[in-house]
Amino acid sequence: MTEPEEPERSRRTATSAAGGIRVSVETAIPDPEIERFQLLYEEAFGPLRTRAIARQVLHPGEFHQEMTDPRIQKHVARAPDGEPIGLTTLTRHLETVPWISPEYFAARFPQHAERGAIYYAGFTLVAPGARQGAAFHVMIESVVRILAAERAAVGWDICSYNNSRFSFADALRTAIGERATVDIAVEDSQTYYAARFIGDGADKGD
Repeated sequence: MTEPEEPERSRRTATSAAGGIRVSVETAIPDPEIERFQLLYEEAFGPLRTRAIARQVLHPGEFHQEMTDPRIQKHVARAPDGEPIGLTTLTRHLETVPWISPEYFAARFPQHAERGAIYYAGFTLVAPGARQGAAFHVMIESVVRILAAERAAVGWDICSYNNSRFSFADALRTAIGERATVDIAVEDSQTYYAARFIGDGADKGD
């Protein structure tokens, strides 16, 4: 049995800048910033607890683990004063995403799998005051730069509520298409059902 590799230290390398907002790719988020992003995450995703059947919200412990796992890239947008205002997660270690099947992606993109060029994008957060600004776009640019350089395949998921209410799929398709030549397709879907029993059948008669 081999010893586990020592976690890589936090790395902050500016990758994009626009309107004074800079984005860095980090391997670990400091605890004070984790608390800030946890609040933003809860604000953005908390309502989905009652609007989506599939669980969309990480538990606090899961969120903290993701923020400190060096296998998961954290693309962090910061205002000119250094204040963190946005976060996007990306990983090529698909085993860190418990709700997907890495085997599916390996079978679907075998050539990408051979060279370790399959990624999954987790979630994107932007502080309320920055949602109409450049933070979202420079984070997407940071992610796209990595994926385009590797000619990678990447997956992500959007629940039907967010798609119908906010048109996330169209917005993301547009943002990506402005920065790279890319082929985007719907890969899978799942329909959830519910049954409400109103009797034991005896009232139906013969």
